Amino acid sequence: MPVQLLKIIKGKSEPPLPSHLQREDLKHLHAGLDYTNKYFQGVVILSYPQTKLGDGTDFFKIVLQDNSCARIDSINILIYGKMADDCAKVIRNGDTCIVAGFKLAKSPTAREDGRHGCHLEVSEEAGSAIYIYAQPSTTTASETASVSVAPKYAYTPLNHLKDGTIVNLYGIVKFFKPPYVSKGTDYCSVVTLVDQSNAKLTCTLFNGNLDSLPKIYKIGDIVRFHRIKIREYNGQMQGITSSGFASLTFDGTVGTPVVPRTSSKAYTFMDEEEKTVEELRIWAASNLPISGPAAKLSGVRPMLFFDLTCQLVGKAKVDGSSFLLKVWDGTKCPYPTWRIPVEARDLEGEKSLLHRLRNLTVDILAYDNHVQLAKSLKIGSFLRIYSIHTKQASAENEDVSHVEFHLHGGTCYGRGIGVLPESHPDVKELKTFLESVELADSQSVDSMSSLELDSTCNSIADIESQRCQQLSVTVLTDHQDLSNTELKTIRNSRAPQQYRIRAKLKTFKPQKLYQSVKLHCSKCNSLQEVPNGDTFDLILQECAVTPSNPELHSTSWYESVMWTTQDQKQRKITIHFVKHDEMLLYPEDTLLMIEGGTSKEIWKLTRRFKCVIPVRSTKNDLELLDLSAPFLLQGKVKYYGCKQCSTLKPIKNLSSLAAEPRPSWEPTEIAQALGIEPLQYVFIMKFTLVDGTGALNAYLFDYEKFFQIPASEILSNNFLQQKMQMTMNTLSPPGRKLDDLPWLECFIKSYNITDGNKQQVYYQIFDTTVAEDVV
Repeated sequence: MPVQLLKIIKGKSEPPLPSHLQREDLKHLHAGLDYTNKYFQGVVILSYPQTKLGDGTDFFKIVLQDNSCARIDSINILIYGKMADDCAKVIRNGDTCIVAGFKLAKSPTAREDGRHGCHLEVSEEAGSAIYIYAQPSTTTASETASVSVAPKYAYTPLNHLKDGTIVNLYGIVKFFKPPYVSKGTDYCSVVTLVDQSNAKLTCTLFNGNLDSLPKIYKIGDIVRFHRIKIREYNGQMQGITSSGFASLTFDGTVGTPVVPRTSSKAYTFMDEEEKTVEELRIWAASNLPISGPAAKLSGVRPMLFFDLTCQLVGKAKVDGSSFLLKVWDGTKCPYPTWRIPVEARDLEGEKSLLHRLRNLTVDILAYDNHVQLAKSLKIGSFLRIYSIHTKQASAENEDVSHVEFHLHGGTCYGRGIGVLPESHPDVKELKTFLESVELADSQSVDSMSSLELDSTCNSIADIESQRCQQLSVTVLTDHQDLSNTELKTIRNSRAPQQYRIRAKLKTFKPQKLYQSVKLHCSKCNSLQEVPNGDTFDLILQECAVTPSNPELHSTSWYESVMWTTQDQKQRKITIHFVKHDEMLLYPEDTLLMIEGGTSKEIWKLTRRFKCVIPVRSTKNDLELLDLSAPFLLQGKVKYYGCKQCSTLKPIKNLSSLAAEPRPSWEPTEIAQALGIEPLQYVFIMKFTLVDGTGALNAYLFDYEKFFQIPASEILSNNFLQQKMQMTMNTLSPPGRKLDDLPWLECFIKSYNITDGNKQQVYYQIFDTTVAEDVV
C-alpha cells in the first residue's frame, strides 16, 4: 500500500521494509539523481493543513528532520493526490516517516525557511510510498491509512472552523484587549488569534471571575482554548465562551520554558502539545511582526501611544469618571510631566516613598471603563498599561509645556490595564533594575548649589569627552560573530560581502538633514522627493470645483454632514464619518473622508480624528484624489502611494474594514483595501568613513532604526529635527579635528551596480543604530 503504518518489535520494523530500498541521508540528497529505490527517513516536526491545488488535487505538506546533518537538518515533503489525503489522516508531529520512491526538486522557499535547498515530491501515481512509525499514543498496531487516529483532545485549525460547533483550538495572539468590566457584571476580554493556516479568529470571552479569563500579557502569546463556541457573523467566524470553557496561555518567545498560565488547578497538558506550542512559536517568529522592545518612560515623546511595564506606588480618585495612577519604571521622562492636583488625604501609597520617587514617577489618568479596575489595584503591584497616550500641553499660567499621560476610555487598540505576576520574566527584570536605582542620585540636583552644579557638569563633560574617543557612539544589533575589517581590505575585496568596521564619520551628505528624507516604493524600488505643501493645496483647489454629489451622502457604512463656510467664497464642505456596527466611533478612533476642504481645514481635523482621507464625488461613487496628493493623513503624517505600482479600487472597499470587530485603520490596511502600493519615508544619506587605513563612501538607507527616529515624522516635528541634528553633531562634531572624532562601529555590505557596461561597487550601512545615550 502507498501509505502504511508500521511498528517496532524487538528493534525491527513490522512489517519489514522492502529489501530493495536503500536509505539516503539528508546531506547526500542532490538534484538530478535517481531516487526510485532510495528512501529518506526523518521525524515530523511540522505539518500544514491539508488543502487543494487549483486543479482540485489534494495537497499535504510536512517537514521532516534528519539529525545526521549538522547545519541544515530539515526538508520539506510535498505530498499529492490520494496519498495526501491518507497521510493527513494519520501523520502527527513527532512521528517517524520513511519516504520512498520520491522525486527531488529545487525548493523555492529554502532561503526563507532555512531548510534544505531541495524538497521531496511524492504521489501514488509516481510509485512513491510512505511508511509511518507512529507514536504509541496515537496508534495501537500496524494499520492502513484508512484508520483515523485521534488523540485525547482533537484540535481544530482556524481555517477548518464551522458555524455552530464547539471546538478545542490553539492560536497565536495577534491582538487582545485586557479584561474590562462589560455592560453587565461580567468581565470581558477580546482576543484575535492566528495559526499556521493564516486564518484569523476573533474571540469575545466573558466570565464573572477575572482570574478565569486567559492570562494574556502581550501579542505573540500562545493560547489553548477548550470548548469554545464558533459562530459566523458577517461572513467571518467568531469565538465565544460556552459552558465548560477553559484556557491555557504560554509565552510565545522561542526558547522560553513551556509553562502554562492558568488559574485552574486541574488541567491536562500532553507531551505532544508542548511540541505544538514550540511549532507555533517558530511559525510566529517568522510570520508575525516582531514587537520592538517595551517603551520606557525615558523614551516617551509627545503624541505617542505606547505600552508601559511599571510599578504602582500611588493612586487616588480624581472625579467620577477618572482615576489617578502614580507609577515608575526606574527611568526618568525627558520632559516636564503633568502633576495632577489631589488632596494628600486622598492619595494612597507610602508617603515617604512617594516623596523619594517624586522625580521618577509620572501621573497617568485612567478614564471611564478603566476606573473600576484602577480602583482595585494594589499599591506595589506590577502593571502593564496598554495604549497610554502622551499629550503635550501647557497650563494658562505656565510658559513651559509639559507632557500628560492618558489612558482614554474604551478598549480600542487594546487599551487597558493588566496586572503581571511577580514570576513574570519582565517583572523579575524590572524588580532587579528598580533595586539598582540609587534614589539619592535622582534627587541630588535639587539640593546642590549652582557652583557645585557647574563644577560637576564640567567634570562630567570632561569624562564624556574622553569616553567619546574610546567607545563607539553606535550599537550593533546583530551579527556579533563578525570581527572588524579594515577599510583598505574592504576596498580591495570583491562584492557582495558583509563586514563589521570601526571607523570615524569624516563628512556626510546632505548637510541640510531634511533633504535626506525621501519616499521609497518597495515594489518597484523607486525613490522620489516628498511633495511640498503647495502641491497638495493646488490639488485640493482643483477638486473643490466639483460639487459634492448628494446621492452619495449617508450610506449604510458612513454618515455625511455638509456645511457652508462663513468666508466670502462660501465653500461647501462635506465630511463622511465612517461607522462601525451602525454607530459612530470616538473621534480618536474615527476614519472620515472630506470633500471641498483646504489643507488648513484638513490639518485641524487630524488633530481630533484618527484618520482623514481627502476624496471627491463622481457620478456613482466617492474616489481618491490624484496620487500626487496623500491618500491618507494621520496625526501630522501624510501617506502617499506609488503611481506606477498602485491599481486603485473603489472607496467602498473601506466598508469591509469598518465591518471588522476591531477596525484599526492602520495605513497599510487602508492602502491594501484601496489598491494602493504605499510609499515609505526613508532616510537616504552618504557617509564618508575613515579608519586610518583608507576611506570609503557608505550609504544609509533607513526607515527608523539607525536614528531611532521615524522618517515619516521628521518633516512635521521640530523636536525630532533638532534631535536628529544633535545626533549628527555627535557623530561628526563640526569644527573637530579628525583625531577628535568619535568612533562608529557598524556593519556595511558591498554590492554591485551595473551602469551601462561599467560595474561599480557600492556600500550600505545595515543592522546598526545610534547609542541611546547619544540620542
